[in-house]
Amino acid sequence: MEKKEINIEHKKSLLSLESRRKLILTGIIEVVSFNEDQIVLNTNLGTLNIKGKDLKMNKLDVQNGDVVIIGVINACVYTSSEPRKKRQNLISKIFK
Repeated sequence: MEKKEINIEHKKSLLSLESRRKLILTGIIEVVSFNEDQIVLNTNLGTLNIKGKDLKMNKLDVQNGDVVIIGVINACVYTSSEPRKKRQNLISKIFK
């Protein structure tokens, strides 16, 4: 069986907010941290910081990069404009 590698940088990224109660995201690389007040995600568009109240990850599909978050969503902020993978490549080039 041949294993296919997915290039996450070329994957579409979607952020859809329904009535500030349900946040649907695609293009997620990894979950950095989470609690009921804040969730930090690395996406193919950079680091995404989600703040709110009673936040829960209702669906997490790491292989496809999909996440559904429920709770009261107060803010969605990208704290970095570069995808995480590109930043790592730059650092690894410096220290080669």
